[in-house]
Amino acid sequence: MKIWFDLSNSPHINLFAHLIRELEAEGHEIVITCRPLANTIDLLELHKLPYKVVGEHYGGNFYKKVFGYPIRVLQLRSYLAPKHIDVAISQSSFHSPLVARLLGVRSIYMNDNEHAMGNVPSFFFASRILVPEFLSAQKLRKQWADPRKVDNYPGVKEGIYLWKLQDTLSAASAVASDAAQRSPTRKPHVYIRPEPWTAQYYKGSKDFLDDLLLGIKDDVDVILLPRGKAQGEHYRDPKFTGIRIVDTALDIADIAPDCDLFVGAGGTMTREMAVLGVPTISVYQDELLDVDRYLLEQEAFMHQPHLTAAELLDYLARATRRPANRSLLEKGRKAYLQIKQAILGR
Repeated sequence: MKIWFDLSNSPHINLFAHLIRELEAEGHEIVITCRPLANTIDLLELHKLPYKVVGEHYGGNFYKKVFGYPIRVLQLRSYLAPKHIDVAISQSSFHSPLVARLLGVRSIYMNDNEHAMGNVPSFFFASRILVPEFLSAQKLRKQWADPRKVDNYPGVKEGIYLWKLQDTLSAASAVASDAAQRSPTRKPHVYIRPEPWTAQYYKGSKDFLDDLLLGIKDDVDVILLPRGKAQGEHYRDPKFTGIRIVDTALDIADIAPDCDLFVGAGGTMTREMAVLGVPTISVYQDELLDVDRYLLEQEAFMHQPHLTAAELLDYLARATRRPANRSLLEKGRKAYLQIKQAILGR
């Protein structure tokens, strides 16, 4: 079977990397396309996954996104037509279901963001829709999702791949903890992921983390993970001297064991750290997704959209790392198998 993955944003690489390798090991042929957004290409290189860049990202301007949508659809159709794929699968790629329809092949569309406007055409053209078990059916109907095409998978999207990494991450965390204990002068490591500047669904403030960063950078080691070059340049202003800016892609296994506190203004990385038991604060300033409300009910992280430096340092002084959420990881394992079976048409 020839399977097409459109990995249109950086979180999708971790989501599908192990599944891609497993399918390849079983003799299936994989075709990967991507676009230059955030750390997508860096992560593909990090995971040594062969890919083809098709199209571009049109930034945060709504009208550019609208006009750019059919352009990338046609570019993908032109690239894929000679390859004779059998099935398409994607997470939040609004192009994939329509391209698959134009090619006359089956498509699986996954999404856990009920605020994304691109769900409307994607739900309409997809052959099968996979969403988390707690995502509101009413919200799906508002975006024209045919209930006959919708399947719910257990847990959260992040569990689909974190379950496979739990042993590696546990071992790495133990090594990091020993190293920290041997270094009494080590400052706490606070990883910060800024807001998604260019995302269509994000209506919150921009650059609102500046005061927070300036207020903590002398007390902790701040590792900032920007979303693309423009955001990285913003934080290279001299006033942020002392903050480590990491433009290249970091693997979860690099971040989680080293992180004493994670502060996220987005979604996926915040949920990853929360599921793994890392002390986590969400400062997301837009309407929360159902998936985040689900994790908040489990007290997996704290939501403080107007977090101050004093509040962060106080929380850090009291925070302790917890074991990874075994329930969500087990649900993730089951979801992984469900997705694989959907691809194979079972």
